[in-house]
Amino acid sequence: MLSVRRFYLFALRCRQCQTWSGDPLLSQLNNCINEDQVFDLVGKNKTKLSEKHVGRAINILWGFQKKKPEPLRLTDYVKNHSQFLILRILAENKIEQMDNEALVDILYNLLRFGIEAHDSLVEELVMECWRRLNGLSMPLLSKFAMCLHDQQMYLSPLTGDIADIVNRNLDSIQDGRVLSILMVSISGVISQHFRDRLIQKAEFLLETSESAPLNNARRFVQFLRNVKLPHRPLLDKCNKVFLQDANQLGVDRVVIILGLYQALQFSNVELKLVAKQKLMEAMDDYNNSSSFPRLFVTLAPMAGPEVRERLTETALLVADEFDHQQTLAVADTMQETEIRHPQLIQKIVSLLYKHMDLYKPVELAKLAYALLLFHCSNPEIYSKLQRLLTSCLHTNVVPTDISMLIRVLSLLPNSYMDEVIVTRMEAVMPQCSLSDLSSFATAVMKWIRRDQPYQQSPTVQYGKLLQKVNNCALERLQKANDLELLLDELKYISGDWFEEMLLEETMVALQRLADQITWTNVPELSSFFARTSYLCVPLLDRIAAVTVQHIDKVYSSEIYSFLRPFATLNYDPPQSEEFFEACLQHLSSCLGSFEPHLLVLLGFALAVAEYFPENVIKAIFNIEFLAKLDAQLETLPGSLNRRVRLRLMELNRAVCLECPELQIPWFHERYCQQLQRKGSGSLSALQQQIHGLLGEILGGSHFAKVSVLTPYYYGIDFECILDKNKKPLPHTEQIVVMADLKGMHWEQDGLLLGRKGLPPGAQRIAVDFLDSKAFCKNLNHLKGEAAMKKRHLEILGYHVVQIPHFEWNSMELSSKEAWMEYLKNKIYEKV
Repeated sequence: MLSVRRFYLFALRCRQCQTWSGDPLLSQLNNCINEDQVFDLVGKNKTKLSEKHVGRAINILWGFQKKKPEPLRLTDYVKNHSQFLILRILAENKIEQMDNEALVDILYNLLRFGIEAHDSLVEELVMECWRRLNGLSMPLLSKFAMCLHDQQMYLSPLTGDIADIVNRNLDSIQDGRVLSILMVSISGVISQHFRDRLIQKAEFLLETSESAPLNNARRFVQFLRNVKLPHRPLLDKCNKVFLQDANQLGVDRVVIILGLYQALQFSNVELKLVAKQKLMEAMDDYNNSSSFPRLFVTLAPMAGPEVRERLTETALLVADEFDHQQTLAVADTMQETEIRHPQLIQKIVSLLYKHMDLYKPVELAKLAYALLLFHCSNPEIYSKLQRLLTSCLHTNVVPTDISMLIRVLSLLPNSYMDEVIVTRMEAVMPQCSLSDLSSFATAVMKWIRRDQPYQQSPTVQYGKLLQKVNNCALERLQKANDLELLLDELKYISGDWFEEMLLEETMVALQRLADQITWTNVPELSSFFARTSYLCVPLLDRIAAVTVQHIDKVYSSEIYSFLRPFATLNYDPPQSEEFFEACLQHLSSCLGSFEPHLLVLLGFALAVAEYFPENVIKAIFNIEFLAKLDAQLETLPGSLNRRVRLRLMELNRAVCLECPELQIPWFHERYCQQLQRKGSGSLSALQQQIHGLLGEILGGSHFAKVSVLTPYYYGIDFECILDKNKKPLPHTEQIVVMADLKGMHWEQDGLLLGRKGLPPGAQRIAVDFLDSKAFCKNLNHLKGEAAMKKRHLEILGYHVVQIPHFEWNSMELSSKEAWMEYLKNKIYEKV
């Protein structure tokens, strides 16, 4: 059977060759070496051109363009040529005679030439392809799907029909290029189940093929971006392809891939370093207005100070030639990278003002944030921006866009809430997501605070509107029946309004949907608990149970998300030992696959929970890993860079104090000194109050030292020392607290002894005031970091006195005498 099929295909090719060789006109077309020769031949043979001639002529014309660099292509010349118009007319008249391949090829080539989607020929070709849809081979179907995608027909019924064909024939697709094109094209019309099948198929093709083209992997990542799913296994496989063929990664591909990664919040240190090197090598070639913005947007976020300075200088030279999109992209990157060059800011602001009429609503929002971050003070710019935003608000009907526009308007200086805003808000409120409603509430409260000095009772004006927002949000929570959809709406919500009005009701809704918790949605749910600091015991217990049951399915990079809420909230589930042991075993099996910064964050979370697995600690604190971490930190955004550095210091401190037997050195002395120099030295009113009371209790203010730094740079609000008779010692007689750590030594029970000079039997007392951030949102339960600090201070030899805000500000402690008695009991107990 296979031999017969091969003979048939060979015979068919031979017949085609005979046909072509027997057709002089086709032979002449194939021998053309430029566009004018093709047009000359078409002009002389108009009446002789068949559908094959027309298709071949258009195909040859596009083939000439493909061979040229983009700036040298003659697409406009070809598209506007009179003979090309003749070809289009002939093609439209001969559509029914075309075979499937010619039909799809002509459509594809016309779109490459920039022919509009509403052109009659394009419309006729699309309709004819739709009629023949079930007869198209998979390669032709993928090419046709790409054409629809180029026409932005993401959600059309035709795209749905293609998705149905792919769904029925998915098992038979073995070509990665065909699959990747189809996946991108139909991503807007597929179900979650079909999405998962496509991902599995993509993984299978990447695993079973000896080599996968870069573009296939790039399209798989693009598909994940389209469906907003950072599927780690597929991303890692695609990333492996990029690294294997890194020598083929040009600047344009690097820009695209890193942009997709950013949208998916995915990062890989090896690829970033490769990309950084390639981009830096291209700096001299990408110094014109057309190419430089892409380089700036991609390289600046991961460049060091010197490279960033070069980029800034080049931007100053070419900025005047930026178009509106390039200007906004550069402004957005300047925000992200905290570039505050006055001249560049001035130039970018002037360009944003110049191009302001060209921006869409979402772009106007980005523009507004850029102006505010640049501290622009030009009232004319804000006045024009406000007019444009209001105009968009009049015409827009999309709830998400309307909520965004209203929130941005509330940020502008001198803006106010008029009837248009109120009307638009009330019109779309029932259709809004929780995130949209949060934007409404934030905007209204901002206007309330702004108008308060000028109105007798602004809350009367805005109260009803806020109440409607609250009612809509509560109703939406009560009707929620899909956990994943609810988590998606909660993903970016924060702020006072949510915590005061919705947090409790949100927890009720989440508990109602607890049976929908699976290992796939645990990371998002865990992130929500860590972000809100809400200790919901039933849900955390459910998360722990699901984790233990499905730990073998959890991807390595997600382990941090699973552990984080338990460490942050200082909570041990009933099966605590089994839960942590399962996570640690799974962690050990994939330790080498972690991104450096993520392993540091994971190590710190474990330390907060009082777990110090030796393999993890030694994996982090070795020269090779720390060098890799340093290289990665240069490529991370500023806020994440600072967070990881801080967590590494805190982990280093925790290991030195709690696991001295591991002999990990303390190497953050200079870093801590730099942090200390950046800190504020002023005392708050509360600190002054407590210091005064301590002075009265101890017999003078010189017995209580304020804002003390301990060894390993813990900051405590107050320190005092009591001798063996519980009498205070003045600070003039004390050894300086920040003494050299070499003077410290360990007792047999693991306690760190005080420095020489402290009288025998004397006791250091650390007094710390704990505000609401040290406790869970809904309970007076100490969070993990505050508990770890107490643990560490005790190891350092302190008797720790913690003053919770809810005790200090309670009705029982409403007088000076009560406060003094409270402090006295706290200080002298257990001493």
